[in-house]
Amino acid sequence: MNNEFDIENLVSKMDFKSLAFVECKSGILLTNMEINVLKRYGIDYEKCKSLKEIIYCVEEILNEDNIGDVEDLENVSATIAERDYYQNTNK
Repeated sequence: MNNEFDIENLVSKMDFKSLAFVECKSGILLTNMEINVLKRYGIDYEKCKSLKEIIYCVEEILNEDNIGDVEDLENVSATIAERDYYQNTNK
């Protein structure tokens, strides 16, 4: 069995851009992927002043009865909630 990998090939296939952080107008940091998902659901993250406010907006959509598959939005909510916890919990 050959344990060597083509590192250049593997790295060239990795998507670093979607996980890169972008600083929003209010100073909130979101990844490009999170921004794309929030935009897809019509969430105006630029008006939010905190991660908690974004989570609240997401939860409003998740609580609607007429929405279909929103796994991507649920995942974004979870990652933002985790980031908010680690940034704002006293250590």
